[in-house]
Amino acid sequence: MDLRSMHLFRRVSWGIADQGVSSMGNLLLGIMVIKALDVEGFGAFSLAFVTFSFVLSASRGSSTDPLLVRFSGLAGPAWSRAVAAASGTALLTGVVTGAVCVVIGVLLPGSLGGGFIALGVGLPAILLQDSYRFAFFSQGQGAKAFVNDLLWAVLQVASVGLLLMTGTATVVTCLLAFGGSAAVAAAVGLRQSGVWPAPRAARGWLAEHGDLGGRYLVENVAVGGARQIRMFAVGAIAGLAAVGELRAAEIMLGPFFVLMSGISQVAVPEAAAVLARAPDRLRRFCFWLAVLPAGAAVLWGSVLYLVLPLGAGEALLDELWKPAAALLIPLTGVVAIGCYHNACTSVVRALGASRRSLLAQVGNAALYVLGGALGAAHSGAMGSSWGVLVASILGAVLWHHQVRAGISDHLALPREVSPVR
Repeated sequence: MDLRSMHLFRRVSWGIADQGVSSMGNLLLGIMVIKALDVEGFGAFSLAFVTFSFVLSASRGSSTDPLLVRFSGLAGPAWSRAVAAASGTALLTGVVTGAVCVVIGVLLPGSLGGGFIALGVGLPAILLQDSYRFAFFSQGQGAKAFVNDLLWAVLQVASVGLLLMTGTATVVTCLLAFGGSAAVAAAVGLRQSGVWPAPRAARGWLAEHGDLGGRYLVENVAVGGARQIRMFAVGAIAGLAAVGELRAAEIMLGPFFVLMSGISQVAVPEAAAVLARAPDRLRRFCFWLAVLPAGAAVLWGSVLYLVLPLGAGEALLDELWKPAAALLIPLTGVVAIGCYHNACTSVVRALGASRRSLLAQVGNAALYVLGGALGAAHSGAMGSSWGVLVASILGAVLWHHQVRAGISDHLALPREVSPVR
């Protein structure tokens, strides 16, 4: 293995390790909440958690995605200014969306409303912590991101465990523990980076990188919004219990995302490096970036399908294990095909072809909502899972076209000409 390959292996390894502790923390959190709440309570928690994922995606589109594309590998004052502006943008996004969640929570009934209020309180810290981890990856400092996420995972599991021991675990207290532990990790991230967030620089950051950030924001909002709409549609059509079933199955597939998400965190900078060195190898890079995680997804799903009926599922998920196990086949297919979507996203973003990325993401989001909602209307959580699988296959065709066209456009340009963004 040459020196360049060793550096790549080390960066990818830190990405996988970091996402590993993050995914494991979410897995343990989900299992503990399942044991603390009834099925409908877990459904309410799941809707709040899906909303958190949606807001996180939106924040990344406007703050850390442009940081990864345009400031990866930089150091010194330029990087520090970029991180201050990006993290300030994330913090401001958390304040605004958190306030919206609180208002929505006041209007919603029962534990669902309380969950949204608790989520709104924690969002500023959650988004700030996430911005620091991506700042570390932009500079190849995956070890710092790993330490920070490990701290957050330990704190959130410990705090929810304490709630379980004291009998005070509710939708509200579990989400407050989630946000409160993120606040501690965000403070540590500030110390690690030595860069204070600069919310006042958010306006300039958005204006300067609006060509990328605006499109990435729309992309991420479309993708995250599609998932949120699908979950709310399932809840409205089939009930909160069906939402809980879907979320339980996703939790069991969570450890697989250790690999896929870990790779995705370093994929854009690595794809950009391949583009700079040998653009003709970008198709091969995309192929392996899709095939290896997809194989791992199928392997993990197969292991779960064999292990859950042996008693492990009931021990982990209680009464949710049977419906969750029934969803594993279509959802494993969804995440395997999602690996191809993920690889295509990284390659198209490295090309700077944000218009192509936008078209593919919005098209995929529309297919996802349509497939998930129609499937739920037909047969609840199971129908929604198969509907999303069909949508993912159609979406892969969209991505395939955009990647081929984007690479062809880039190779047709003179080397000194930058690709149109």
